[in-house]
Amino acid sequence: MHYKMMNKDKSAAAEVPHLSPVAALAASLQQSLDPYGMMTSVANAQAAWLMHPQELSQAANSLFVDSMAFQAHLTRLAMGWPTEDVIKPKVDDVRFADADWDENPVWDTIKEFYLGVTHRTEDMLFDTPGLSDMQRRRAAFWARQWLNAMSPTNFFFSNPVAMRRFIETRGDSLKHGLMHLMRDAKAKNIRMVEADAFKVGTDLATTPGRVVLRNRLVELIHYTPTTAQVHQTPILIVTPWINKYYVLDLTPQKSLVKFLTDQGYSVFITSWKNPTADMASITYDDYLREGVDQSVQAVCKICQVPQVHLTGYCIGGTLVATYLAWASRHYTEKTNPVAHWTLLTTLTNFAKPGDIDVFIDEGAITELEKKMAQSGYLDGGDMASSFRLLRSNSLIWHYLEHSYLLGEELPAFDVLFWNMDTTRMPAAMHSFYLRQMYLHNNLVKPDALTIGGEKIDLTRITQPLYAVGAEDDHIVPWHQSYRIRQHINVAAPVRFVLTTSGHIFGVVNPVVTPPKRSFWVAEPASNEHSAHWLEHASKKPGSWWPDWLAWLAPKCGPMVDAPNVKAKSYPDLGAAPGTYVFE
Repeated sequence: MHYKMMNKDKSAAAEVPHLSPVAALAASLQQSLDPYGMMTSVANAQAAWLMHPQELSQAANSLFVDSMAFQAHLTRLAMGWPTEDVIKPKVDDVRFADADWDENPVWDTIKEFYLGVTHRTEDMLFDTPGLSDMQRRRAAFWARQWLNAMSPTNFFFSNPVAMRRFIETRGDSLKHGLMHLMRDAKAKNIRMVEADAFKVGTDLATTPGRVVLRNRLVELIHYTPTTAQVHQTPILIVTPWINKYYVLDLTPQKSLVKFLTDQGYSVFITSWKNPTADMASITYDDYLREGVDQSVQAVCKICQVPQVHLTGYCIGGTLVATYLAWASRHYTEKTNPVAHWTLLTTLTNFAKPGDIDVFIDEGAITELEKKMAQSGYLDGGDMASSFRLLRSNSLIWHYLEHSYLLGEELPAFDVLFWNMDTTRMPAAMHSFYLRQMYLHNNLVKPDALTIGGEKIDLTRITQPLYAVGAEDDHIVPWHQSYRIRQHINVAAPVRFVLTTSGHIFGVVNPVVTPPKRSFWVAEPASNEHSAHWLEHASKKPGSWWPDWLAWLAPKCGPMVDAPNVKAKSYPDLGAAPGTYVFE
């Protein structure tokens, strides 16, 4: 009965023309997943605790100890005596950074009570007896979403900063906040950046280049060389198809492709088409053949070389790894068009993909497939909503507080603009990807997958590899990206880099002075565990980009005259950033 009521409410909400942005975000997620599973995951944990009275008694005792310490803290605070918080915010939790949360006894009490309940609830769910690790993490995840939503910082009368701002601005903060709420309600999303904050091709993706190949899936962009000569072996970058390609060409200061061209490399990049309903039957095989293989062949022909350096980012890297395994069977050793390769924050082993696995099971995928069968694709907004929930405090509730309660304008932040510029995914391809990679982890199982008519086995890959993981990556945990070393041929040379920061800034990591980040680097043995590798890896300040170039330079051959695309057989199909990026 309760399940039916939930579905009825969901349908009614979908008909409201100006749905609140928070409700819209939840509704879009519920349409992709089994909504009942979100509640039962927590209910199962509660039932499990009731069936283990001894463990429940121990947990209750811990709560009692916390409450006694909390009362002592409040007493010292009320008396004006020096004291320290019983429960402190986590290092990355900036919600309670304002001094009032520490110095005012009332706000400190609210903060500590909330944090105490939150931390203890999460700890209990992670330690739930009688449940599998997956069930525990799923229960903790959904409970955390509710607890994050209930934070005192999300409500006007429990947020001292919002009330102080209201007084300081004579009410203008809430007036502006209401305008921002109406703006987001119209967009049916909590915006992180204004839709017109940047213009692609004018403010972003401005590195000069030409489109040299266009098919139904991809535009291939060749960037205009900035040096008279370039290394003989060109670089082809395969980007993720979940977002637009230009994250690697944001601004001149942050552009990886501009950095490469300025260092004397001939650089090509894939710009994927935004699929429409009539592309529902496009497969993963099509992405490999028409996306990667045709691009590789085009680069070889334009530059008149037998091989390329192939680079893949995120799921683009997963496709690159698949392509390398496919090419090892499809081509001979002499005709293989890839000389060496790079993976940037890429999963090949999906056994422990991080928090994203709370969305991945048979029931969730089946529900998603039903939805995709109606539209022909997965809408980019649905995927974006799921990823925002992985970091809901920073990607959802932060903007609710600052936009609505404090009335602040959205920052013109290029990475956030790109993040909101989502793309769709064809139904057949995405279903295959979720089932074969995430659900069954078949990519790392020898000959378990047949792609493009060839059985795939990563152990057949022998080309040298440069792989990058990011320390704070919540989409591709670095311990998992490291595991590529265990799956390719033991004779293949591998250099692994672990950079500070996360999934985006770990890669968009320009050379700056003084350096903002650092990285660890070493060449792991074939069966070396990631923890052991980290113990002996060298830590260096700054960006990993120069280290990559030092690895690339001797492999990409001598300097030759830069290719003149207009003089080659491939047509000039227009200036970068092309046409697909605007779809």
